[in-house]
Amino acid sequence: YAARFFLEYTWRAFLSLGGVVLVVTGGEALYADMGHFGASPIRRGWFAVVLPALLLNYFGQGALLLADPTTVRSPFFLMAPNWAVYPLVALATLATIIASQALISGVFSLTHQAIQLGFTPRMEVRHTSAAAHGQVYLPFVNWVLLAACVGLVVGFRSSANLAAAYGVAVTATMLITTVLIVVYAAERWQWSRAKLFGLIGVFLLVDLHFLGANLIKVPAGGWFTLVAAALVFYLMTTWRLGRRTLSFKLRRGHQPLQALLNSLDRSGIRRIAGTGVYLFPNPGNVPPAFLANLRHNQAVHESVVFLAVRTEEVPRVPRARRDEVKHLGSRFFQVVLHYGFMENPDVPTELRQLMAEVAFDPLHTTYFLGKEHVIATPHEGMGGFQERIFNFMHRNARSAADYFQLPIDRVVEIGIPVEI
Repeated sequence: YAARFFLEYTWRAFLSLGGVVLVVTGGEALYADMGHFGASPIRRGWFAVVLPALLLNYFGQGALLLADPTTVRSPFFLMAPNWAVYPLVALATLATIIASQALISGVFSLTHQAIQLGFTPRMEVRHTSAAAHGQVYLPFVNWVLLAACVGLVVGFRSSANLAAAYGVAVTATMLITTVLIVVYAAERWQWSRAKLFGLIGVFLLVDLHFLGANLIKVPAGGWFTLVAAALVFYLMTTWRLGRRTLSFKLRRGHQPLQALLNSLDRSGIRRIAGTGVYLFPNPGNVPPAFLANLRHNQAVHESVVFLAVRTEEVPRVPRARRDEVKHLGSRFFQVVLHYGFMENPDVPTELRQLMAEVAFDPLHTTYFLGKEHVIATPHEGMGGFQERIFNFMHRNARSAADYFQLPIDRVVEIGIPVEI
């Protein structure tokens, strides 16, 4: 029937794909908890519950429309007898709430990973489970979702008007996912081109047709999806570019750490009791906070730890590969901590694991952070408007002390002006 429909009504059949895709959307919500439950429960849930339910639902609506074409105005609710309409509305509302959890969980998880990989500013992240990884809550993102949801309802007014935006979003996501599978299969599985396009090319063909049919709906509401995606992309690339520019400016004036330590040994600088931990992302270079503290106080701590935290492009880093420790002499240490993008850095806990090696005493430790004060300049680095956006994001990012879970009463922040 489908083949005949496409042969007889080619253009109309193509346009109908924009509505057909809405039949299967929502099924992807099953995969939101793949990392928590594994593939087998997802497969069983699909074949035993979701697929039979979808078939019964849409076959029922199709039978109703064949028997009475006037029910096209609301076939789902008109399938039920009059007494069951209100219970069915309640059931549909509950289903909507349940389905929204997949969206909420996905946005929280993706934002958390984007923070770890350096694509968004630091935000407050609360772990909601002590046993399961990846179950997180981000208050700021939750409020943004609330505002966006209310704005969509007020702006579009009906689910029919919102269908265009929804169709573009889902089909574009399907296409992007397929492209990512192609990249992953080529780089990690080492698939040949023939195998790649022979198997995944089928998915690409389907995805492109669905997306093309939905792009026609851009003037009817699909524009919102494209605008929202462009805005998020712009903010993420602005933050990424700004951080790279900031890092480059900071590195440009650096001096090698070992050379400075050798000169301190010769000068016989005064040492005071306790441990000083200087957080700085570039191992081997002198942290600006260390230079500022040395210049103002003319002394350094008895033990000094130069600490860098790295986020790797893997979900989690095994405990055995977590830390690198390098002894620089005279009780100076260079420590590099490695975390996966699904993990939250906990600097004090990790340093306690290294107490014997780096002479770390939690009760007599001061953490020094460089607080960059970004100064926008007209002729350097980023464009003027983009600089202002980055400056706003930088000022409102979560503090590094909170992010690295440092004891707030033992943190000293030293201001560092940086022109970008």
